[in-house]
Amino acid sequence: MPHRCRPSDVLLQPGEYFVGDARHRIRTVLGSCVSVVLWCAQRRIGAMSHYLLACRPPAGTLDASPSGRYGEDALALMLAELERRGVRRTQCEAKVFGGGRMFSDVPAAGQIDVGRRNGEAARLLLRAHGIALVSESLFGRGHRQILFDVASGNVWCRQVRPLPPTANGSL
Repeated sequence: MPHRCRPSDVLLQPGEYFVGDARHRIRTVLGSCVSVVLWCAQRRIGAMSHYLLACRPPAGTLDASPSGRYGEDALALMLAELERRGVRRTQCEAKVFGGGRMFSDVPAAGQIDVGRRNGEAARLLLRAHGIALVSESLFGRGHRQILFDVASGNVWCRQVRPLPPTANGSL
């Protein structure tokens, strides 16, 4: 019987991204953050991000070097690494996950819905780069657990809704 190698699991923390081949499975847990998953079926190479904010703050406020913390930067970094591995963006399909609301159904007046902004940004970025979005699980309440099997291109997503508060307001 031939020996099969078990895939190597990679756990993404907020602000990280990873590009790998069929030997990898990539995991993360998302709240309002978003993961963009890119997969090239022909080469069985994929990438996944875990970004915190859709775009970086105005120029001059932070380090200008690209960072996986921001959606636009994370996508650019993943595309550059895929290109180094011989994968063109047009060979990729995309899946997007996250953008959940962790604590309440409706943001308070004047509050920004960071999760919704992150998810909408992912859609716009993919469209701007000409990458087909084939699946998404965005918004809603709670966090998501994500597992991307680079060998098959399958992504499993489990959304976990927050527990309702008890009658006295505590958990």
